[in-house]
Amino acid sequence: MPTLSLQMLPLIASIFMLCCSNCLANLDNVYNIVSYTPLALGEIDTTQALLKAWSLACQSNTGGTVTVPKGTFLVNTVTFQGPCKGPMTFNVNGILKAPTTPSTGEDHWILFSNVDGLTISGKGVFDGQGPNAWITCKNGGSCPRRPASLKFNSVKNAKIEGISSINSKFFHFHIFGCENFNVNGISIGAPGDSPNTDGMHISYSNIVQVSNVRIATGDDCISLGPGTTNINISSIICGPGHGISIGSLGGSPGEPPVRGIIVSDSTITGTTNGLRIKTFGPSPISTVSDVTFQNIIVNNVENPIIIDQNYCPHGSCGRQDGGSQVRISNVKFINIKGKSASEVSVSLACSKRTPCQGIVLQDLGLTYKDSQAPTKATCSNFYGTFYGNQVPQRCMIIA
Repeated sequence: MPTLSLQMLPLIASIFMLCCSNCLANLDNVYNIVSYTPLALGEIDTTQALLKAWSLACQSNTGGTVTVPKGTFLVNTVTFQGPCKGPMTFNVNGILKAPTTPSTGEDHWILFSNVDGLTISGKGVFDGQGPNAWITCKNGGSCPRRPASLKFNSVKNAKIEGISSINSKFFHFHIFGCENFNVNGISIGAPGDSPNTDGMHISYSNIVQVSNVRIATGDDCISLGPGTTNINISSIICGPGHGISIGSLGGSPGEPPVRGIIVSDSTITGTTNGLRIKTFGPSPISTVSDVTFQNIIVNNVENPIIIDQNYCPHGSCGRQDGGSQVRISNVKFINIKGKSASEVSVSLACSKRTPCQGIVLQDLGLTYKDSQAPTKATCSNFYGTFYGNQVPQRCMIIA
C-alpha cells in the first residue's frame, strides 16, 4: 500500500474538517464558517465565509447561529446587516484578526447593523491589530480615520458576553443608536499609550447595561456621548486608561440630553482620570442630569473626581473660559475612596454661563499617594451639597 506523503496531511485534514462541518452545519440552524471555506484553517481572508454563514442564519425563520471555531481567521471590513427573520447568535471561539493597514476609510472593522435580537458569545478574541495605526498618530503626523473594532448601529435586545477585544485601531466597541443592550463578562485590552482606544463608547443609546468587564487601554475605559440615557455600569476593573467619562459633550449643535447614568461598584487603577464629566468650552446648549457615581475605589488615579467644562484637548477649539452651555445638574458622587496620584483629588470646574446645579458629594475618602495626607478640592461655578465624612474637605464654592 503506498505511503501518504507528509505534504498531503494538511489537505486531508482540511477535507475531513470540511466534511464534518458540512454534516453539522445546518443542525439547529448553526452555520460554521469552515463549511464555506476549507482554507479558513489558516490565516487567510474568511470575510466571504462569514458573510455566507450570516446570510443563511439571518434568513432562517427561527433565527440562527454563526460559529467561528478555534483557529486564526483574517477578516476584512465587514457588515452583518439586518433585519433578520429571527434572533441571531455569533459564537466565536477562535481569533479574528483585522487587516494591519492603519486605515480602511471606514469607521468600523466589524459592523452589526439593524439587528433585533443579537447575542455575541464564546471565548474568542477580536484582534484589531492596531500598532501600525497607533504609530502614525503617536508621531504627530496626520492621523487617518481609523475603524472601531466592533460597531453596533441600531441594534436592539443584544447580549455580549465572554469574548475579548485587543489592540483596536480606534474604539474597541462603539454602541450607537442601540436599545436594551447588555454587555457582561468580557475583557478589553490595549497598551496604555495607544491613542484613542476607548474600551467602549456609547452614544445615542437607551437602556444599556455594562457589568463585570475588565478594561485596560489607552483612552477612556468607558465613554458616554450625546443621547445616552438609562445607562447602568457596574463591577468594572478599569486601568490603565483615562477612567470612566461622560463626554466630550457640546461638540455639535442640537445634541440630545444625557441622563439616567449610574456607575457603581468598580475599581479604577493607574488612570489619568477617575470619574469625569467633560464638555467643550465654548459649546452649544445641551444637558447632563441624574448621574450617580457610587462605591468606587481608586488606586493611584491622577484626577479621581473631575468636572471640566472648558475641555479643549488639542488647543484648537477656540477655548473661552466659562463658555460651555452644557447644563450639568443632579450629579452624585457617593462613597468614592482610595489613593489620588495628585494633590487635588476633586476638581469641579463648571461653566460661568451655566453653573453646575444639585451636585452632591457624600462620604469621600481620598488620600494622597502612599501617605495618609488629605487631598484638596477645588470648585468654581458650582452649587452643591457635602454630606458625611469628607476627605478632601469641602471646597470653597465660587459661583
